[in-house]
Amino acid sequence: MRCAYCHNPDTWEFGKGTEVTPEEIINEYEKNREFYQNGGITVSGGEPLMQIDFVTRLFQLAKESKIHTCLDTSGVVFDENNPEIIKKIDELLKVCDLVMLDIKQIDNDKHKDLTGFENSGILSFARHLEELKKPVWIRTVVVPKITDASEYLIRLGEFIGRMKNVKAIDVLPYHTMGVKKYEELGIGYKLDGVNPLSKQDLEKAKKNIMTGIRSVR
Repeated sequence: MRCAYCHNPDTWEFGKGTEVTPEEIINEYEKNREFYQNGGITVSGGEPLMQIDFVTRLFQLAKESKIHTCLDTSGVVFDENNPEIIKKIDELLKVCDLVMLDIKQIDNDKHKDLTGFENSGILSFARHLEELKKPVWIRTVVVPKITDASEYLIRLGEFIGRMKNVKAIDVLPYHTMGVKKYEELGIGYKLDGVNPLSKQDLEKAKKNIMTGIRSVR
């Protein structure tokens, strides 16, 4: 996706990162294992499901070494009508302990305006995770005048409230810490002029989401 508030635009272009193998990552983890205590490995991005075979192998090795695994994803690649994708994702989920799922906007049209993609695959992925009883941590970013409308936050709460596998919810305030990256990369920032979300508005957003959750429970 191309989220308007993405703070990692440097991850958009493939092939620019440092190549490593799953085995190298596990070896690096093991070198410092005593410092991690009860921690584990979280794969983020960009979108980690774009490299699903790599992540699956990494998590398989992690589970062999009794390392907790977490997938930080938008779920946008999920397609309930594509058996091949579902098979690959299910193979990954077998060795995934926790999914951190970003739901950026519950309204489909607004989601497309914000990210360039519809949210149908993401919501289907969320329902698929519930069917598998896979623990999920939901995260959403509240952006002034874009995702902070009470009607959408309440609808998001209703969607979350119907899920039986949600272990935590993170309601995060929009910030502008990534703007400098856009300047350095020569990319126009779509939310130029949008101020960070205030603490007061963040609390209001949390209350609206909780209103939606309580309405369906």
